[in-house]
Amino acid sequence: MAPEEQDALAVREQLFHERVRECIICALLFASLYILCHFIITHFKKHTDFAAVHDDEDAAANRIALGLCTFTLAVALGAVLLLPFSIITNEVLLSFPHNYYIQWLNGSLIHGLWNLVFLFSNLSLVFLMPFAYFFTESEGFAGSKKGIMARVYETSVVLLLLSLLVLGMGWVASAIVSNDAARRQSLYDLWDCYLPYLYSCLSLLGVLLLLFCTPFGLSTMFTVTGKLLVKPRLLEDLDEQLSCTRLEEAAVSHRISSGKASCWLNLDMELLREQLLTIRSQRLKLELRHRASPWQRNLGYPLAMLGLLALTGISLLIVCFHVLELLLDDAAMPRGMQDASLGQVSFSIFGSFGAALQVVLIFYLMVSSVVGFYSSPLFTHLLPEKQDTPLTKIIGNCVSLLVLSSALPVFSRTLGITRFDLLGAFGRFNWLGNFYLIFLYNMGFAGLTTLCLVKKVSWAVQAELIRALGLHKLPLPVARHRPLGKAS
Repeated sequence: MAPEEQDALAVREQLFHERVRECIICALLFASLYILCHFIITHFKKHTDFAAVHDDEDAAANRIALGLCTFTLAVALGAVLLLPFSIITNEVLLSFPHNYYIQWLNGSLIHGLWNLVFLFSNLSLVFLMPFAYFFTESEGFAGSKKGIMARVYETSVVLLLLSLLVLGMGWVASAIVSNDAARRQSLYDLWDCYLPYLYSCLSLLGVLLLLFCTPFGLSTMFTVTGKLLVKPRLLEDLDEQLSCTRLEEAAVSHRISSGKASCWLNLDMELLREQLLTIRSQRLKLELRHRASPWQRNLGYPLAMLGLLALTGISLLIVCFHVLELLLDDAAMPRGMQDASLGQVSFSIFGSFGAALQVVLIFYLMVSSVVGFYSSPLFTHLLPEKQDTPLTKIIGNCVSLLVLSSALPVFSRTLGITRFDLLGAFGRFNWLGNFYLIFLYNMGFAGLTTLCLVKKVSWAVQAELIRALGLHKLPLPVARHRPLGKAS
C-alpha cells in the first residue's frame, strides 16, 4: 500500500474513532439525564394513574406517555446545561491545550451536542408532547377493536391533522413576513425553512416568557429567602417577646377554659379561639427564631440576601453595559457561529473567573425564571405536588420547562451575559438580527430588574427601620372633615 493511501486510511480511521467516541459520550450524557429525570417525575407523579387495578390499558398508555415526558424533561435539562458546559469546555481547553486526557473535549463534540438539543427540542415540542397528551385522551376509533394500537392509530391521525394545521399557519406567516416570492409558492423547503421558522417563533415566545418571569422570580426569591431563613431583628429582645407571648397565650387559654356556657358568650368564645390560634402561631415563630444559633440568625440571612443582591446587581450591570455596546458596535448583536473554534480565546475579559461568573449567572437566571414562572398567577396551577400530580399536569410542566430551557442560550446571549456565540440552528433565528427588538428587550429586562431591586430592597429596609424604631405602633392620624356651612 502506498504511503499516501496509508495516510488517508489513518485519517479515516481517526475520524471514525472520533465519531464513535462522540456518539458514546452523547449517549452516556443523555442516559444520565434520563435516569435523573425519571426519579424526578416519579417523585411527583400520581401513582393511581399508573396502577393496573381499574384498567390495564389506561395504565399502560399512561406509562408510555410518562416515558415521553421523561425524555422531554431530559432534553430540557440538557438545554440548561448546554451553554455552561460549552463555556467550561472552552476554559479547560485554554488552560490545558496539550493535555492528552481532555482531547475528547473538542469543537465537534460541542457542535454535535447543540445540534442534538435543537433536534430533540423540535421533536419533543412538535411531536412527542402532543402525542403524549392525545394518547392519554384517546380511546380508539368508533367500531375498532380496543387496545393500545387503536389508541396509537387515533392519536397519529389527530397529530397528523394538527401538524398540517400548524405547518400551514407557519407557511402563511412566513409568506407574509418574507419578501422571497419563491418561498411563498413552494413547500419543498419544509425542513430548511418552515420548521426552523416555527421553532424560531417558539423560541421567541420562550425568550419573552423568560423576560417577564425572571424579574418576577428575582422578586420572589428575595421573599422566599426571608421566609426560609431566620431574619435578624434590630433592637429586639427575643426572650422578652417570647415570655410575653406565652403569658398572653396562657391568659387567653384560661379564659376559654373557665368561660361559662351561656348564649351571649358564644360570639366571644369564637373570637377568643381565633385570638388563641393567632397568638399560638406567633409563639411558634418566635420559638423557631429563638432556637436558631446566633450565627444562623445574624449571618445566614444577611449572606443569602447579599448573594442574591450581588448576583442581581451584576446581571443588571452586564445588561446595561451590553446596551451601550449595542449602540456603539454592531458586533454586540447575537450571532450564530458555524465553526466551534474552542480553546483559542476566552469568552470573558476576566478570563477563567469571568467564565465561572457567567456560568453562575446563567444558572441563577434560569432558577429565577422557573421560580417566577410558578409564582405568577397564570401558571400557579401548574405547580407539581409530591406524589399527587396527574399526568396531564406533568405534560404541561414538561412543555413549559422545555420552552424556558431551550430559550436559555438565546436569552443569555441576547442580554450579553456571555459572549459565547450560538451554535447550529440556534443562531439562525430571524428575529436575532432585528436591532430594535434586541435593544428593547435589553432595556425591558434592565427596567424590570431595577424595579425589582427598588421594590424588594429599599422598601424592605425602610419597613425594617420603621419596625425597629417602633414607628409602626404609632396611631394613624385621623382626618377630621369640617361640616359644610360652618365657619371656623
